[in-house]
Amino acid sequence: MRILAIETSCDETAVAVLTAPLQVEVSLVSSQVHLHKPFGGVVPEVASRAHQEWLPLLVQQALKESDLQPDDIDLIATTRGPGLVGALLVGVSFSRALALAWGKPWVGINHLEGHLASLDLCDPSFDPPYVALLVSGGHTEYVRVDENRESIYLGGTLDDAAGEAFDKVAQLLDLGYPGGPSVQKAAEEYEGDLYPFPIPMKGKPGCDISFSGLKTAVAVALEREGIADEGIYSKPYWAASFQKTVVEALLLKLETAADMVGEKRIALVGGVAANRPLREAAQKLADRHGFQLGVVPLKYCGDNAAMIAAAALWQIQKGEVDPESLDADPNLFFQTA
Repeated sequence: MRILAIETSCDETAVAVLTAPLQVEVSLVSSQVHLHKPFGGVVPEVASRAHQEWLPLLVQQALKESDLQPDDIDLIATTRGPGLVGALLVGVSFSRALALAWGKPWVGINHLEGHLASLDLCDPSFDPPYVALLVSGGHTEYVRVDENRESIYLGGTLDDAAGEAFDKVAQLLDLGYPGGPSVQKAAEEYEGDLYPFPIPMKGKPGCDISFSGLKTAVAVALEREGIADEGIYSKPYWAASFQKTVVEALLLKLETAADMVGEKRIALVGGVAANRPLREAAQKLADRHGFQLGVVPLKYCGDNAAMIAAAALWQIQKGEVDPESLDADPNLFFQTA
């Protein structure tokens, strides 16, 4: 089976072709960072218009690079939620029209399930069961995936996701957008003692987490202490202090999630999973407790269509191909425990 997959949930336009079982023939991603950077965040209308412009071109390019014709495609899979409703509608409308024109079956995919399925693209694949920390721009979720690839939500953010907190702190420090890479780059310029920010929800039961308090703590500290040109209280100092606190908070709750369900296999997925200190700290956590760790490859951390194709294979294997009447759902989520 060969799947043409489309991802337009936020600010990346992505198209991929995957051949079962897990051969990615082509994976294309057109980033919109340069369009949203002047605004310090994603502008939904700008994102939707960019998807409309680039999606047909990326499909043409994907077919050309993989030397395929429409007749070679067996299924079209598209993200139908969660995400920005306008962006989702562009992808769903375009792909369903394409499926109708080509006479192909169509399936709508949960974007969050796509991030989990990105672990199938590891070499070798990291198969369930496991407890995953899904940490991307708009999501910080703890999810158990069982042997049948059923995903159960265990807990997550109560307000800002970790990625959003990175963006807001980067803005406070005038480090640029997007915040994750800019904060990590600045933090790498500092070595030494760090500011003792409080660890969000440390010691509280369950897997829920909140970053609003940490964001406020950073703003208050900056106002009180200021920003020095170098050394202590410099931008790298603040970036490193904030980043270390976020990493510790995320992994404390991942450890809690694993304990809750008695799981010894843990995983990191999503755009923030590209953060090097987070990956290194997760490996230390795994080594300390004898856990097995799965981490999505860097090229599949951010939003991409290869993971949507992999998630479509999940649905096919479970016999859960959605009917063609399904539309975009910006509030699509996981099953809750």
